[in-house]
Amino acid sequence: MALDPKRPPPATANLRDGLSKVLPPRETAGREFDFSDGDFERVRKLIYQHAGISLSPVKKDMVYSRLARRLRALNKQSFCDYLDTLERHGGDEWERFVNSLTTNLTSFFREPHHFPVLSEHLRKLGTRRPIKIWCSAASTGEEPYSIAMTVAETFGQDVSHVSIVASDLDTNVLATAQKGVYGMDRLEKMSPERLRRFFLRGTGSQDGFAAIRPELKRLVEFRRINLLDATYQVKGPLDVLFCRNVMIYFDKPTQYKILSRFAPMMQPDGLMFAGHSESFLHAADLFKSLGKTVYALAGAR
Repeated sequence: MALDPKRPPPATANLRDGLSKVLPPRETAGREFDFSDGDFERVRKLIYQHAGISLSPVKKDMVYSRLARRLRALNKQSFCDYLDTLERHGGDEWERFVNSLTTNLTSFFREPHHFPVLSEHLRKLGTRRPIKIWCSAASTGEEPYSIAMTVAETFGQDVSHVSIVASDLDTNVLATAQKGVYGMDRLEKMSPERLRRFFLRGTGSQDGFAAIRPELKRLVEFRRINLLDATYQVKGPLDVLFCRNVMIYFDKPTQYKILSRFAPMMQPDGLMFAGHSESFLHAADLFKSLGKTVYALAGAR
């Protein structure tokens, strides 16, 4: 239709109203499911309430892609429908919801500067009493098995006095960790000596994979633990606590709450290892930095 040059152009607001009736909303264009800003804020609130995770406002696309799988699995037509169902009849779906939004980036001997410090600390403790270690963000197992390898390299065959509890919020990654089977591409940076000592190479249909040796697996006990739980199924006092690259998902008040629960669980000379981008200066009354993201109790000498 041609425009009449004698007629004034339609108001901008009218144009927008007309276009909105024929064009999809910008935020849902090209998406399989409706996902409004309100839906995203609701997800942020629920994951914070149930897991203490403080989702960044820029994570909207990530949230959509991960939770869209749950909508398909449950035959839901919209995020609003899914979240309504979650809140009314959550049950096991709460676990799947949290699992979907948990990031599990890890590798063997990640942040390698920590492991010589761990070995030196273990050597100082010696074999005179039991040594307790908790890896509180185990993911798919690379971190706790790296700890176990360090224990074995420090003490040799006699590791009966050492116990390692490895936990995570995500049950899917814990299942992978318990199997202890990894593609050879995950072991590319492992030394040949460690490969021979701690892994069994797969053959035939298992070619291209390697399994943690049974004697090393026996050092590690896996459990599902939410760091927001009222109680932790871990008995102290702890000689070593690995809490790396998980605190970044919590806001400062939640971090402080968790750290205040960690502190009474530690041996007076215990060490806590944090991730390279984590700092606990806001909890200086609880833990003090020894450098290289290694912490001791604030009152330790």
